[in-house]
Amino acid sequence: MLAMRPGKWKMWGSFLEMSQNKENAVDFGKGAPGKETPMHRYQEDFKVSGEYRSSLPDVQNADKAEIRGANVPIMQVGMHNFKMPLKFLTKACDVRELEVSVTSTVSLAADCKGINMSRIMRVFYSFADRIFTPDLLREVLLKMKAELNTSRAKVMVTFNYPIIQTSLRSGNKAWQYYRCVYEGTIDDLDIFRKIVRFDFVYSSACPCSAELSEHARNTRNVYCVPHSQRSKARVSVELEDGANISIEDIHQMCLDALKTETQTMVKREDEQAFAELNGAYAKFIEDATRELYAAFNSNPAIKDFEIACIHLESLHSHDAVGVICKGRPGGFTADFSDFKDLVC
Repeated sequence: MLAMRPGKWKMWGSFLEMSQNKENAVDFGKGAPGKETPMHRYQEDFKVSGEYRSSLPDVQNADKAEIRGANVPIMQVGMHNFKMPLKFLTKACDVRELEVSVTSTVSLAADCKGINMSRIMRVFYSFADRIFTPDLLREVLLKMKAELNTSRAKVMVTFNYPIIQTSLRSGNKAWQYYRCVYEGTIDDLDIFRKIVRFDFVYSSACPCSAELSEHARNTRNVYCVPHSQRSKARVSVELEDGANISIEDIHQMCLDALKTETQTMVKREDEQAFAELNGAYAKFIEDATRELYAAFNSNPAIKDFEIACIHLESLHSHDAVGVICKGRPGGFTADFSDFKDLVC
């Protein structure tokens, strides 16, 4: 180790003292001429005045000359998956507060550099004390168009909605949760569309496997177990103007059509009953989509609908899928391909 002369010790001590003094912070870089080096600290007592706020740069609203890339319109720009609590009204008129995930976008015209993203969130928070319904989406979208000075807007509010399920025979009760989406769009002419999406998870016992199992039992006295699997239907309904339908009603329509909803709390008698249900209502993917079509096509509150089903095959290494729609001109087209999102 090299020895340091007393004079150099004194110089080094003075250097350390100066470095630790906040009032005389040492600039190890090259600061701007005539300006003090900024200090690394958070000013907890700093108050924002109106004058200070107006001096803040607003990069999003910069001149069109600041646009990078092609100066063209953007069809959708906004926010995905911001969380907040919203209030929902049950069919029994109880208010239930649920966490939601919001995805909201607006159109952006050419010559506009960007949008103020926080305004989207602020619009939603202005409705935080309201009961959230598909019809309320129209107010949200109109306010969004006004606040962001845009021509079109779209919003999706995704949440898990709880419904009490009673066991088949034991009478036990437990919560079953259903993924739901309230979706709204509004265009240049303020034409509004409201869509409710609902996921229903059920069991599908294969009719072919059931018949083959009975054949083996009857002809060779061999015990067989027909294959069945967890399955999901995603029902998307567009409601008539002024019409509303509760989530409980959509759930009941699915239950009436398919019968074999997966269970929550079960005892042995419930498990036996579930096996009997699957035997009584065995179904191919084609059966499930058509049964749901019949149920939703008969409801006058529903203007249009699309139904996508998946059976997560236990016999095969692949899944069975089916998509059907009402077939209304200008409505749903059954152009559904995101089957991976239905895996449950």
